[in-house]
Formats: sequence, C-alpha cells, structure tokens
Amino acid sequence: MTAAINTNLGFASRLVNTILAIQPLANLAKHQARQMMIKRAERIGVPWTQEVETLQARDWKSDLAQVENPQLSYPKYYLRPFHAYEGGDLSWKAAWELEVAARTVHAGIWQDAGAQGDAKLRQSYHDILKAQLPNQPQNILDLACGVGLSTFAMQEIYPHAKITGLDLSPYFLAVANYRAGQRQAKINWLHAQAESTGLPDASFDLVSIFLMCHELPQSATRQILAEMRRVLRPDGYLAIMDMNPNSQVYKKMPAYILTLLKSTEPYLDEYFALDIEQAIVEAGFQTPTIANNTHRHRTIIAQVSG
Repeated sequence: MTAAINTNLGFASRLVNTILAIQPLANLAKHQARQMMIKRAERIGVPWTQEVETLQARDWKSDLAQVENPQLSYPKYYLRPFHAYEGGDLSWKAAWELEVAARTVHAGIWQDAGAQGDAKLRQSYHDILKAQLPNQPQNILDLACGVGLSTFAMQEIYPHAKITGLDLSPYFLAVANYRAGQRQAKINWLHAQAESTGLPDASFDLVSIFLMCHELPQSATRQILAEMRRVLRPDGYLAIMDMNPNSQVYKKMPAYILTLLKSTEPYLDEYFALDIEQAIVEAGFQTPTIANNTHRHRTIIAQVSG
C-alpha cells in the first residue's frame, strides 16, 4: 500500500519554502540558525566551543573502526544537509556538536531549566514510558541513538536490560562508543539502516525512538515502523518521543523562526503532515496512546498487534 503524502501547508510554510528554495537565502538561514545556537549555548552555560575542541583533539580512528560497517549503503534522504551541516550526520562536526546542541536546543523547553532542559526532556519521556509498560524490558533497541544520549538515559532507567544502540552515522557511533568507555557502560552499538537492521525477528521487548521521525520523509518512517514490528516480540512495545505537530508553539511560531528551523530540518513538512497513529496501526501495532510530555513534544506508545 502506498500512502499519499499530505502536503497541505499554511501560508507561512509556503512562504518559508519559497525563501528556502533560493540557495543563497537558504545558506544564510542555516548560518544564522547555527550562530544563534552557539551564542545561546555560551549564554546559558553550555561551553560549546570548549567541549567541541576537546573532542576534536582526539584521534578517532580506533573508535570509528570498532563501530563502522564499511559495506553499508546510505539512503538518498540521509545524504541531504541536516542541522546546518552540509555533510548532514555523516560528519565529525555533527557528531562532536550533537551533545552541546541538544543541551542548547532543549534549554528553552522549560523556563529557567537552562542546560538541564535536555535531561528534563528525557526524564519526561521515561516517566510516561515507565508508567505504561507493564513489565521491565529485558532487551531494548534504541533506534537513531546518535552519540548515546538516549541510550545512556535508557540504561539508567533499565540497568539490567541488554541494550542495542543503532544509528546510520558511524561518526555518531564512534563518539557513543567513546562515551560508553568513559562510563564503563556495556552497550551493543550497531551501524545499520533503521529500515533494514539485519537484526533477528522478534528479538526485542522495547524499541525506543527518540527525536528521529521529524528527520524522515514519510516513506522512510513507514518502512522503519514495519521493520520495528518485525524485530519486536509478540508482546513488545514501540515508544516514540518527538515534536508534537499539534503544539500551539509551532502553530504560532513567527515566520522568521520557522524559516530558521526549516532550513535545518528538510523533512519537517512531511513529518507534520503524517498521521503517525494511522501509520503505526498499518505497520501492525495496536492503536497507540499519545501523551504530551512537554508543551512541544509527545510520547507515543504502541504494543504489537495480535
């Protein structure tokens, strides 16, 4: 079944898309978005420059060799520029800056949360997850694990679980592997496509997807949901935490802020137009529960159907 993509956009979104179609303006928007983030980081006490320089000074060859699958091919959507990086997630710069960027972006979710906003966001997700899961999962897949922020948070909640962190960027996984060594954490890092993981059928109790879906075209999201249904056990659960398209924050966002946001998120329109509840059911899950864990984010939990 091929689902049609809903592309009904408001005037503000159409105007922003027109602006971003002009390459010099798009480049300017990405540059402005990046500079705003770095300045904000330093202002709230996130030492962006210092932390990135510390990571940059390391020799990463060994970490990369431990996690990279050199035979892996990348889908076309993943090769586009993301988050103001021309190389997208396939770059050291994106990997070195991911943690400080997360702490900076999420600082504004709660008033006066500052650099603790990111940890608070993750906690809000896990509070809902713990309340809804009837049993503690023993085998967990953290999809699009990045540099391990979501993986380590999951390990703290479920310390006895066997956890696999999967990502398509070997650079992210190299940093995650390094951080795991610092923490003496035992995580299985897997460099693979989320659409075709190569993992055995019915091998996980829980699949957690933290802030990934808004970075995907709808076709990829549907393929990934089907793959997650395959790797989950008959009583397993899928949990997704991401931006909430129904949030008034996004509906009332000023056009210039929307322009900066969309300049770094090429698939945001497709994500906002996706009926994710229907897509989850079509992939073989029961009707999900959806709860707002912040005024900008939602947590979606669904059990395998049948």
